[in-house]
Amino acid sequence: MIEARQFVEAARERGFHWYAGVPCSYLTPFINYVLQDRSLRYVSMANEGDAVALIAGIALGGAPGAPASQHGRGIAMMQNSGLGNAVSPLTSLTWTFRLPVLLIVTWRGQPGVPDEPQHALMGPVTPDMLRTMEIPWELFPTEGEAIGPVLDRAVAHMTETGRPYALLMQKGTVAPYALAPSEIVNGAGPGTFAAAVVQDYGGDAVDRPSRRAALQEVIARTPSDSSVVLASTGFCGRELYALEDRPNQLYMVGSMGCVLPLALGLALARPDLRVLAVDGDGAALMRLGALATAGAYGPPNLRHLLLDNGVHDSTGGQATVSDHVAFGAVAAACSYADALDTDRLESIGTWLSAPDLRGPRFARLRIRSGTPDGLPRPSMTPFEVKRRLMQHIAAAAGAA
Repeated sequence: MIEARQFVEAARERGFHWYAGVPCSYLTPFINYVLQDRSLRYVSMANEGDAVALIAGIALGGAPGAPASQHGRGIAMMQNSGLGNAVSPLTSLTWTFRLPVLLIVTWRGQPGVPDEPQHALMGPVTPDMLRTMEIPWELFPTEGEAIGPVLDRAVAHMTETGRPYALLMQKGTVAPYALAPSEIVNGAGPGTFAAAVVQDYGGDAVDRPSRRAALQEVIARTPSDSSVVLASTGFCGRELYALEDRPNQLYMVGSMGCVLPLALGLALARPDLRVLAVDGDGAALMRLGALATAGAYGPPNLRHLLLDNGVHDSTGGQATVSDHVAFGAVAAACSYADALDTDRLESIGTWLSAPDLRGPRFARLRIRSGTPDGLPRPSMTPFEVKRRLMQHIAAAAGAA
């Protein structure tokens, strides 16, 4: 058995300053220790996939060749019962873009260890799931002298491949560590709701702007030297690329619904950049809990623009349920600093150019469905797009 301090301090020495996850009783000592150290950050996530995406955003903001404290290294923690929630970002975000994440996965239902019935299947198949996703893993260290070598193997793999590494934690591995009552939330401000949702609608659905027009407004108001644009999967990223391929843009593929936690991680890691997450209604609905996390932890340099056309455009135009969702009210209830609900392109232009507030800003733009014929795919691979973005923001930091 080890102490939480032993692992966390050894991880700190290797550049791990960020933690995100969903609690498990096995993880309690780690979470409690990190919460009570103001030089570390723990972000409480709505689900395990969001935790992976947030730490991927931290990695995206790292500076290659910089000191360990600036490497953008983080740890996503979860119970193995939630590993299924993380499959999408682990297979189509971190693997595809090569964004390294250290995973601590608790091994509930480990064969031979009595546990609750809901873990009876997941326990035996957990190692196979990790292997199938091409995530190397080993057991979490149970002795102090093993911690350093374990972390060194993890860092070596992540540095060489740019992909995740997992530590599988058995029951009784870490000694208890108490949580002071005043330290329950680390990094999230007090719950303060936006004063009101600004609703600004002007006409019929047929008069709504196109996605192309909305993205042109985005390009015009996001200078490449001081902002980053992360575009959601599907036609959103492809159309942004077709309009203008800039080094401060990243085009998501797969990992549907993960653009917001990815952007949140980047915004937290790089407060010098304005980070814009361009979301879609279908994607946002898939991981709606991410709005609560963004509202609680989101910094002033994070903006969330939801382009809502009411359909899954890239799969044939099947309707979403966005007509029944007051996204602006949801963002306000989740403590975004402000929330705009509109179908006016000029209102979005004003919103994009407005100064930062005390926290993240949200806007939903109702757009019409439809996509130009022959929409191209990026000529660069996702990894090349990511590498270009990281080089660009590293250069921007150096210039500043």
